[in-house]
Amino acid sequence: MSAAGSTAVPAAGAGAPEPPPAFGGGPADREGLLAATHGVRPPRSRIARPLTDLRGVGEKIAAAAARIGLVTYGDLIEHYPHDWVDRSVVTPIGELVAGRPATVLAEVRTARLRPTRRRNLRIVEATVFDGSGSIAVAWFNQAWLADRLKPGVRLLLSGRTDGRSFRPDAYEIVGAGGAGEGGTDPIRDGPGPPAGLHTTGIVPVHPSGEGLRVQRIREWVWTALALAPAVIEPLPAALRARHGFPGAADARVAMHFPRRREDLGPARARLAYEELFLHQAALQLRRGERRSGRAAAGLGEPGEQVADWIDGLPFAPTADQRRAFAEIDADLAATEPMQRLLMGEVGSGKTVVALYAMLRALESGRQAALMAPTETLAEQHFATLEALLAGSPTPIGLLTGSTPTARRREILGRLESGELPLIVGTHALIEPTVRFARLAVAVVDEQHRFGVRQRRALDEKGGDAPHVLHMTATPIPRTLSLTAFGDLDVTVLRELPAGRRPIRTWLVGEERRDGAYGFIRDRLREGRQAYVVCPLVSESEKEEAKAATSEAERLARGEFSDFTVEVLHGQMPSADKARAMARFADGTADVLVATSVIEVGIDVANASVMLIEGADRFGLSQLHQLRGRIGRGEHDSQCILFADPEGERARARLEAVVRERDGFELAEVDLNLRGEGEVLGTRQSGLPRFRVATLPEDAPILATARTDLIAILERTGSLGAPELGPLIDAVRERFGDERAEPIAA
Repeated sequence: MSAAGSTAVPAAGAGAPEPPPAFGGGPADREGLLAATHGVRPPRSRIARPLTDLRGVGEKIAAAAARIGLVTYGDLIEHYPHDWVDRSVVTPIGELVAGRPATVLAEVRTARLRPTRRRNLRIVEATVFDGSGSIAVAWFNQAWLADRLKPGVRLLLSGRTDGRSFRPDAYEIVGAGGAGEGGTDPIRDGPGPPAGLHTTGIVPVHPSGEGLRVQRIREWVWTALALAPAVIEPLPAALRARHGFPGAADARVAMHFPRRREDLGPARARLAYEELFLHQAALQLRRGERRSGRAAAGLGEPGEQVADWIDGLPFAPTADQRRAFAEIDADLAATEPMQRLLMGEVGSGKTVVALYAMLRALESGRQAALMAPTETLAEQHFATLEALLAGSPTPIGLLTGSTPTARRREILGRLESGELPLIVGTHALIEPTVRFARLAVAVVDEQHRFGVRQRRALDEKGGDAPHVLHMTATPIPRTLSLTAFGDLDVTVLRELPAGRRPIRTWLVGEERRDGAYGFIRDRLREGRQAYVVCPLVSESEKEEAKAATSEAERLARGEFSDFTVEVLHGQMPSADKARAMARFADGTADVLVATSVIEVGIDVANASVMLIEGADRFGLSQLHQLRGRIGRGEHDSQCILFADPEGERARARLEAVVRERDGFELAEVDLNLRGEGEVLGTRQSGLPRFRVATLPEDAPILATARTDLIAILERTGSLGAPELGPLIDAVRERFGDERAEPIAA
């Protein structure tokens, strides 16, 4: 498919001035953009030319462009529009309709600079005409236009009329190389872009930034596209032919400057497929590099120590947990390092599976570590593992940023000597001073909160590469798991332990607050306990949310004055957090007012009620995790959501929490409502920043790209096979530098 060409523009009406030869109803000779370079492929090095090679781009403008990722010509080629404005039809002045967007080709009859009483306001007024009539046009604060709009000058104007005058949001002086949009200066350097670039045809609207006009970026992209044939063609010819895809250069030109609106579909489909195909290939490369790197210690078959631990558990493992044990056993028996993602429903027993993997290392005479993103979560895991190991002589340590110096020194010495086989900690575990004697298994909890480099730092802590189990309490839709975690083997726990009670959820407004407190008091008098979750730790003038500290004090004086109220948040000293949790766990405290630090790792069977303030401020999966702290005992459990959602989407998310009890179903709802960037966070590790593809809308394209890639690997055995051409080069150029930083914990 030829992605470039000129768009036919109907005649402007009887007697209208003829378009200049360069006009042709769209940017001048769009086919020529590629025709001039086809057969003469520009050197790849030219794509790497800096933006300062463009006329009129100095250091200040280049710095503004760099802030939105535009540094080279190649960046411009890949800087795709987020919208397109159809200006392909020239409307005679006599047929203009008030309020309707239109493009007019007309001739200047008169122009003048009109003074105003406001010192900072200057208006240029002109009268333009074509064969069908005339109309007044006004520009604000562009005084220099008065000298250029001589009688007889022809203009292309795009904008709207209010019935009396025409207000252009884009204009061009035809044939003079000048252009303007929304109050911009004319182009002064060189011949500039072709006439009609901003005002005719399908006009792209590219993402811009502070100090950068959309018009300027459009002109830069036009210039850079002359180098489009130098772009690597990563898709094998047979693949392109089977799907009917245009070539790499043609697709990019059509995406930026389509001849017709219909050209956008094939161009976007090709580019979205290319992006998803390359990312899947990058994941396969990453997996292959790990397998061909340092070997891990093969741990053999599970022994009596692990079997005795399972038999001593106060509950029988679920079928899903036993399947997870078997998958982990198969991984640990090999010398290729395990890279497995364990995700599951709230309360499905992920920690038990993680401890199983770590005990496999201990029974072989090696060490294991569990790394969590926050001190609170690390402390909770430490307490949980101690409980699961009750009656066992297994030594276990805790290392965080708050660990006292003397205790830290002792732990480091015991880790290095091998005396301490099991450690739980935060980022403190990957500091250079931490050395293991024989680290064999590492569990990384909430692994998406760690950067790639942080996770790799843990890999380097042992002589052999450790087997790594990545763990997340957030159910992840299949579409996202293929992009964010596609280089990992996946184990899913959906089955809940026997005896878990269903949780009823209500979404209520302020008018029902007194009733909600009364309901909670009734449950407390029955001997139950309750959580009250607030979105902030302390008061903020910018946020209309209840803070945990002040809310705990208020509730203790008011609605729950007959009961004991504790507070828990992440900024408390570790000792205070431990005391608060202990008082709630042993029943001394009736109500725990907390922030979202309790969303994972808390297990108090007697807590049967949760009230969540400002529920619309939490993510959907986060609400599900919070709700999962109740329903862990024999009593009926209720979750009350207080919220005042703004907009239909916010209400739909909260209603989904009320309706759905399955975390995986909720994750799919969240993905459909918000998109992949918001569900996991675009800066979370492993989640690519796609330029064209969007999920879940492009899930079918992702599935096709993945199937195609697997078929190619099965046929060729390697992404480096000669028949695949520069595929690996394209993968590394596009995704080889994926090093997303962790989100704030």
